[in-house]
Amino acid sequence: MNKILTCILTILLTITTNAQDSNIFYHIIERGQTVYSIAIMYGVGVEDIYRLNPETREVIKAGDKLRIPQIDAATTVTAAQEDRDYVYHTIQPKETLYSLSIRYEIPAEKIIQANPGLSVATFQIGKNIRIPSVEVEDLPKTEIQTVVKDIEYKVEKKETMYRLTRKFNITAEELIEKNPQLAKGVKAGMIIKIPVRTEESVTEKIQVPKEKDVNALLTTSSKAKKVDKVKVALLLPFMTDEYVHSSNTMRFIEYYEGLLLAVDSLKNAGISFELVVRDTGKGTQKLKQVLQEEKLKNVHLIIGALESDQISLIAEFAEKNKIKHIIPFTSKNDDVLNNYYVYQVNTPHSYLYAKASQAAYGMFYDYNIVFVDTYDTDDKAEFVKQFKLELTQKNIPFKDLVFRAESFTNDIHSLLVTDKRNVVIPISSSVDALNKIRTPLRMVVEANPQYMLNLFGYPTWQTYVRDCLDDFFVLDTYIYTNFYADNMANNVSRFNSKYKSWFSKELINSFPKYGILGFDTGMYFFEAINKYGLDFEKNLNKIKYKGIQTQFDFERVNNWGGFINTNLFIVHYNKKDYSIVRHEIKK
Repeated sequence: MNKILTCILTILLTITTNAQDSNIFYHIIERGQTVYSIAIMYGVGVEDIYRLNPETREVIKAGDKLRIPQIDAATTVTAAQEDRDYVYHTIQPKETLYSLSIRYEIPAEKIIQANPGLSVATFQIGKNIRIPSVEVEDLPKTEIQTVVKDIEYKVEKKETMYRLTRKFNITAEELIEKNPQLAKGVKAGMIIKIPVRTEESVTEKIQVPKEKDVNALLTTSSKAKKVDKVKVALLLPFMTDEYVHSSNTMRFIEYYEGLLLAVDSLKNAGISFELVVRDTGKGTQKLKQVLQEEKLKNVHLIIGALESDQISLIAEFAEKNKIKHIIPFTSKNDDVLNNYYVYQVNTPHSYLYAKASQAAYGMFYDYNIVFVDTYDTDDKAEFVKQFKLELTQKNIPFKDLVFRAESFTNDIHSLLVTDKRNVVIPISSSVDALNKIRTPLRMVVEANPQYMLNLFGYPTWQTYVRDCLDDFFVLDTYIYTNFYADNMANNVSRFNSKYKSWFSKELINSFPKYGILGFDTGMYFFEAINKYGLDFEKNLNKIKYKGIQTQFDFERVNNWGGFINTNLFIVHYNKKDYSIVRHEIKK
């Protein structure tokens, strides 16, 4: 009896598990992704992911597999995807574009339209794609047609031609045409054919494409859409209606000026331009009016917006009109996760921290690593958490020290070693945190030359150089950053000179420098369009522009989303020769 009960329970459990599995799909976590970004990507709630994956409340790790609830209703719907629902499919071994087309009963072209990034390289086992719902035009068409069919009839006694025509509502000529023997007379017992008209539903026959032709769609590359003139719209909140310009306004003007220098450089190389510049103002009211201009529907690039409400409006407009949208400033926007036309220049923090922690591990895995908590604002808890996780997974030890002003010199001295290099990492990027530790660390290093020590820090440290440069060199400092311009470098000096000559002013001391950002962004994207056409995303790996302040290393976030710039520099203030070296970190 117990065996029977066990079998029944096993069967019920299997049925329940299968029922649950049909309502979920899987996502393999990639570096830089967060539970929040994954939820946005699939149009589900963060709590939905936590419910199916409780361990993710504490930490998520690249390579782990998440269970994601399948949503039947529309997930991410924009103006360009109106009335379109999706389900998500995890590609399995031996599956092909053809087999998915058959399974979901939808043309393969529709799958590719829903996943613009799909190619032989991205159609991989474990990767996810969107499957759009079947639309009316995708279904075989059915119509009512009048069909003539012959039935057999045995002539009864006393029936005549006249009675037969009346009985079947047919002419004598039609009867004789079907039955030539009736021309000699109607006789009882004859078997004749009677044409009968009926209405039937007729479904068109859909020609099923060949498997090799369907799968070849993943390798088909359309001819580059070359343009004679690069058309660009710059949409920024210049606040021209305001009497007093804010610091942001001055930065946006500087960005525009940098963009003009890029246009001038490329005009000298023979590239033609049409630049449309508009003030978007605050909020979305003025921007909505701007986007009604017919001229904007024909540009090749839209650059701009700072706040999410404006960015989302422009991104929606760009997708509807198939225009690339460049987001130059903020890293805190979600449109890139579901919009193929979006390019995010400023690396999202989660991706930046993931790449920086990986780079730091590669540099310091055999160092004596000491984290210092100074209890300051602007802490980099997420980076530190990511870096410590990286170390823990690789079984690399590290030390933690709580800063106390009265004893820090002795405390740090007790944690340093002489048999290998030491690296000190404050967990805050603020100038206050840096000021607390830089002088004591310098004193320790100068008094104890046996200690080989490096200081490791953050992008905003670039703005402290005026006061801290000498200490950076003495402490053999490294910082990670996605923007860096060395004022002593020849290309930066040339840019600064040209900028001052054109606009009779110096660049604003900000991070990043908006004038150089405008120049770099313009040079990269304008050249990309000129050289590779409107579909330049197919040749991103061939675009080799070397930026003054940033590099562009764009990665597609998924098969249906846009691109984020994952560029990372490690900048070294070299103690040996007092040089500053910028190293680009590759994948």
